Amino acid sequence: MLFDTDGNITIVLQEKVSLQTFLKNLREAYPRFKNNHLIVNLFSLGKLTTDDVLEFLEISNEHRGAGKSFVLVSDALSYNDLPDEICAVPTLQEARDMIEMEEIERDLDL
Repeated sequence: MLFDTDGNITIVLQEKVSLQTFLKNLREAYPRFKNNHLIVNLFSLGKLTTDDVLEFLEISNEHRGAGKSFVLVSDALSYNDLPDEICAVPTLQEARDMIEMEEIERDLDL
């Protein structure tokens, strides 16, 4: 599992593993970056289903509940099929933009 931290944003990437292995590794490493906004890069996982993405719901809710952003990045998702509780975008730049917008919303208490 690879981590790239830039300021208060951590990007998590895992190359060539199954979704279950990725989730297991993410949960084990979570205490290391729980105080940062989190971008989870899923490009290496290929095709993903809505059910696959729902596997991230628990950790997403926990992270967002602590006042931090949690964004999944994949161009293999059908975004219309995802629940509103999951924030997913097709590119890393859009993930950074989403975090910036969420920070503004938190600052304004929206």
